[in-house]
Amino acid sequence: MRGRLGGLSLSVLLLVTGLTGLAAGAGPSAAGVSGPAGVSRPGERRPPMSAWLPFWGDVEGAYRDALAHAGRLRTVSPFWYETTSERAVDGRPGAVRADMVAGLHRAGIAVVPTVTETPDAAAMGELLHDPARRRAHVETLAELVARQGYDGIDLDYETMAVTGDAAAEARVRSGYVALVGELCARLHARGRTCVVTLMPRIRGAGAAFDYRRLGALADTVRFMGYDLHWSMGEPGPLSSKEWYAQILRDATAEVPRDRIELAFPGYGWDWVPGSGRRATHVTWHEAEALRKRVGARYTFDEVSGTPHFRYTRGGERHEVWYQDARGVRAQLAVPAAYGVRGRGLWALGFEDPGVWTVFRGEQPQRGLGG
Repeated sequence: MRGRLGGLSLSVLLLVTGLTGLAAGAGPSAAGVSGPAGVSRPGERRPPMSAWLPFWGDVEGAYRDALAHAGRLRTVSPFWYETTSERAVDGRPGAVRADMVAGLHRAGIAVVPTVTETPDAAAMGELLHDPARRRAHVETLAELVARQGYDGIDLDYETMAVTGDAAAEARVRSGYVALVGELCARLHARGRTCVVTLMPRIRGAGAAFDYRRLGALADTVRFMGYDLHWSMGEPGPLSSKEWYAQILRDATAEVPRDRIELAFPGYGWDWVPGSGRRATHVTWHEAEALRKRVGARYTFDEVSGTPHFRYTRGGERHEVWYQDARGVRAQLAVPAAYGVRGRGLWALGFEDPGVWTVFRGEQPQRGLGG
């Protein structure tokens, strides 16, 4: 997965084709979320910027981070829910906070929680291609939005995209379009927004998503612009300018530009090269504190647009790559070149505070490397 926890039948196709016009025209647009009878909803006039709210670590600090940047954020997506079956979409224990939802709404921020899934490609393929089970899942998701007073929902279904063989992947690809079409139509009818978060086409994972059809249905398509080098791989940048160009070439060829958000990392990985062990997740704050504690030199890779450093502990060589305000500033030219204004951040409380200045189009007000 991302750096987060350590990223069709004939009748179905006819249904989706019929819903495409609704999603492209009648539903809420990427410019804002409009409620029933033209009532403005939170985040409507904000710039196209979203951020995820994690359910672990310093949750209160992440929430305060959102409020502190309310003028920049249109949407916050609490990473709270998990699908285990068509009728089971449950909040993680202790994660769901009505007080935070109310506080974000008071700040004018739309609350669009993220839902992940545990079933693999084979299990999800069965669910997605069974009309009754698919409708039950849509109903469960829509009821969650209505019951909790959310402004929409963000589907981040990744397990199904990285499990199974080619046939299972193809079945997921077609079935997911049907699910998203039905869900978006249901949410739009209630004046709510419909978001999908997708993996880029790397290591084969993005092949499970039909960018074109999903982009015609959803109000916002978030592309996870992180984990180019991931926790179980070799050390290297989590993102790069060249990779962002590749993501956006694919995305803009199939998804309307005003519906695209490119999400930036606010974290990094600490690898022990050659150990075979999973890298340790570090926020920007943790990476910079570690760098200073071990006396490592700040090094900036101009090619990728990311900082990194090395150190030795207990006889083991470590290599840390992460992202900061300087790196985001270097990489922002790429989405600008593709006409993509939507930005995302994984995750609140992880990031270099200077990135908010960069997202406003200004220069960071501090020295490089912290």
